[in-house]
Amino acid sequence: MISKKLYYFLSFTWGLPLTLVGCMVTLVLLCLGYRPEKFCYCWHFKVGKNWGGLELGIIFITDDTPTLHTKCHEFGHGLQNCYWGFLMPFVICIPSAVRYWWRELVVLMGTPVSLLPPYDSIWFEGDATRRGAEVYRLLNKEKK
Repeated sequence: MISKKLYYFLSFTWGLPLTLVGCMVTLVLLCLGYRPEKFCYCWHFKVGKNWGGLELGIIFITDDTPTLHTKCHEFGHGLQNCYWGFLMPFVICIPSAVRYWWRELVVLMGTPVSLLPPYDSIWFEGDATRRGAEVYRLLNKEKK
């Protein structure tokens, strides 16, 4: 498991590009009156309704009613940022965004979600969910 200190160190060095974007978005959200909550090592903002989530380094944004699965998944992308660093936007963020919007478009055109492959079936999404859920479980086990 990655420690909190290592997470922040890697987020502000190797993973700096995405973390900087997250810090800029945080300033905008704070100015707009949104207040973050802590989730594992990340700061989490809730904005809007029925749209999922977006990870930006040490912060992530979800809709107003995220599931634990969604929060763990977005936190997992934060962990991926520590591993992939400067490559994260190209290896994970852009492909993830393209895939998300492709799925939205296909559903909008009438394809039932049940006919699409599971969201976590592509490696970078499944990896984010696994990493986030594992660290979440370990952190909550330590609290007890």
